[in-house]
Amino acid sequence: MKILAFGATGFVGAHLVPHLRERGHEVTVVARSGKTRFSPKVPVVKADPVTPGPWQDLVGDHDAVVNLAGSPVMTRWNTAGKEGILQSRILSTRHIVDALAHTTGKTLLCANAIGFYGDGGDSVCTEETPRGNGFLAEVCKAWQAEALHAQEFGHRVVIPRISVVLGRGGALAKMKTPFSLGLGGRIGNGRQWFSWIHIDDLTRIMSFLLETPAASGPFNACAPGPVTNARFTQALAQALGRPAILPVPAFALRLVLGEAAGMLLAGQRCHPEALKSLGFAFAYPDIDAALAHIVPAFKTARSA
Repeated sequence: MKILAFGATGFVGAHLVPHLRERGHEVTVVARSGKTRFSPKVPVVKADPVTPGPWQDLVGDHDAVVNLAGSPVMTRWNTAGKEGILQSRILSTRHIVDALAHTTGKTLLCANAIGFYGDGGDSVCTEETPRGNGFLAEVCKAWQAEALHAQEFGHRVVIPRISVVLGRGGALAKMKTPFSLGLGGRIGNGRQWFSWIHIDDLTRIMSFLLETPAASGPFNACAPGPVTNARFTQALAQALGRPAILPVPAFALRLVLGEAAGMLLAGQRCHPEALKSLGFAFAYPDIDAALAHIVPAFKTARSA
């Protein structure tokens, strides 16, 4: 399969592109800088999908498009920040779909997030759960709607709603330092649900969805074992061999992050029902086993 990948220079893409190549797929990466850390054997096209251009002609030469493009959400949500979060996703997806309008029989895998469900409380969120409330839920809804337009041209559209990704890097790298110093702790009251996915399982999910013709629509890209924030905190501290005794008060988060603090204080108890229905098998369904696999890599990197 020939795959055109956007937004692949981030944490997820850095793992996904090599995984796809190991499975025998040809991957071309579109990057704004025209530079990546991938093998020189990976073709790179310098372009920004937020702006239409000659890069759109490449879509017809590939069997599938993977869209991971979008500016980081962990920023203070002022007016400009919110607009950047929304437009980076909407415009890139819209221009990709515009290019797909002139082709037939393609697959579009467009990332999304479990923020779609808003603050789910203790309710279980499956792919059938309606959209929740809040800024991220609105972003996810609009982002998904743009991607689904590709169905109007006869293309298969797959939308992984990605949970917090755990691996050597990404969100876990930001958590590691305070926990390693014994300064980690639950966020707020710790009762909010924490849905997560091991990076290896996420890359396997994405290749599985690309390679499975029956896969279509939204899929919760999360492990089948969501935990509370307090339980995750305990598991990470145990894996690092450090205490977790300093909780982060909700008011302190709001002072630092403003409205964006809601991402950490809210939660989603997501289950991957659609993936399970297709027979996908998770390598890391349990938080303790996942962290036990990841944390030694941190320790090796620190001692190297």
